[in-house]
Amino acid sequence: MTHSKTLSMKAGLFASVFALAAGGALAETTVTAVMHSDLRVLDPVITTAHITRDHAYMIYDVLVAEDETGKIQPQMADVTASDDGLTYTFTLRDGLKFHDGAPVTGADVVASLQRWGKRDTGGQMIMDVTASLEAKDDKTVVWALSAPFGPFLETVGKQSALPPFIMPARIAQTPADQAIQEHIGSGPFKFVTEEFQPGVGATYVKNEEYVPRSEPASGYAGGKVVNVDKVRWLTMPDSQTAVNALQSGDIDLIESMPVDLIPLLEGDDTVAVEKRAAFGFQTMGRMNFKHPPFDNPKIRQAALLAMSQEPVLAALTASPEYYQVCGAIFGCGTRLESTTGTETLTAAGNPEAAKKLLEEAGYDGTPVVLMQPTEAPTLKAQPVVAAQQLRAAGFNVDMQPMDWQTLVTRRASMEAPANGGWNMFFTNWQMSEVANPVISVMLNGRGDTAWFGWPDDPKIEELRKEFIAAATPEAQKAAADKIQAHAMETVSYVPLGEYNFPQARRTVLTDMAPTPVPVFWGLKKSEE
Repeated sequence: MTHSKTLSMKAGLFASVFALAAGGALAETTVTAVMHSDLRVLDPVITTAHITRDHAYMIYDVLVAEDETGKIQPQMADVTASDDGLTYTFTLRDGLKFHDGAPVTGADVVASLQRWGKRDTGGQMIMDVTASLEAKDDKTVVWALSAPFGPFLETVGKQSALPPFIMPARIAQTPADQAIQEHIGSGPFKFVTEEFQPGVGATYVKNEEYVPRSEPASGYAGGKVVNVDKVRWLTMPDSQTAVNALQSGDIDLIESMPVDLIPLLEGDDTVAVEKRAAFGFQTMGRMNFKHPPFDNPKIRQAALLAMSQEPVLAALTASPEYYQVCGAIFGCGTRLESTTGTETLTAAGNPEAAKKLLEEAGYDGTPVVLMQPTEAPTLKAQPVVAAQQLRAAGFNVDMQPMDWQTLVTRRASMEAPANGGWNMFFTNWQMSEVANPVISVMLNGRGDTAWFGWPDDPKIEELRKEFIAAATPEAQKAAADKIQAHAMETVSYVPLGEYNFPQARRTVLTDMAPTPVPVFWGLKKSEE
């Protein structure tokens, strides 16, 4: 028996065991997917982990959403704005019910928005200028601002990192730094709590009570029509096992297909390999500003000088077809593109200059605790290459392996590295999530209420306000250029270029929306 056949049998056994453990035979139309990561954290407000956001899109809905052109459209609510841009009125559409049967009310919306506004980067900025946020009645919410906020609807309707998902008020009243304990939304799928097994998988069933909008689906907007009975997410840390399971029909979809395994699928007309969206992801390194050595800006600068994008991207994707060297924090090819301050990153790095700067900064060999996810295809290569580059520049690197969901939990710790904290990790953002300074969590400079790493940077906050206040595209671009220069000077993070992993799906799945976030409404599954 060949190794390939053995793995295929294991994949089939894995799926069968999970089906039995989940409580019975598969439904007639069940889509089985291997996502980019195991799902462990279920609260979409306390984390920006993409797998948690993907889970949230299954069971929650949003007030307004981006269509396929990026335009904001009504979803749960119609919205009108006052002529002065200071008051927005949301009117909930008919037929909205939570999965427990309760109607969605204005009070639920207000509580959800308030909790979201405590954590989301753009939401925090909106709350800074919020005069009032009130439910006038069960169907009407009025949001009044004390100053104009140009990208208001674009921020409320953004597809990531923390979309303002609407949940029942009793759940949304959970403090924003504590995990919710119930997972009830009003979205097109219901979460099957009793079948959720971290490390094994999660199950979602069609919400029979969901009333889609009448418009055709477009991006994240329009009619979320569900054509399958059940969706299962299976955890398969071994990519080879997942590929064999896809070929055998034990699974239907691999969200992040490792590029080096694509040749295994060539000539198989039962499988399609495709990029989900024109723009892919930006990969990056994040440092902890609270603890040595990266509390010292000169040492952060030394780390920036030590790194080079090309080796990281090559190790990540294995093929130039799927990556692009790019130093622009707002993305190459976007209207805010600027590469100021990233010349060494997009070249070969400068370890000698990094060594000199470390000496000037008085670096004493303090270990850099670098967290390394071991099983996530899009995250496991970056820390290995970066550790080599940092060591070549004189850093003492303590690389600690762990699974991605452990890292997601640990990165929230503000403790010193020696007490369970950390100094550095790597992550990825979809380009749409970092394309402007209002929504990019990497540019939040609010200290302890900023994103993990917690930079206390009043200057970047002022520059972000300048961007919001800009009256013309030219003024916005000028503000964005200043932010690029400042972010590289202070090393808000280390941009390591762009990549675009494809997905692989069995061709029995059709009509899957070409959105960066994988959504499961709209798609159909035919018989083999």
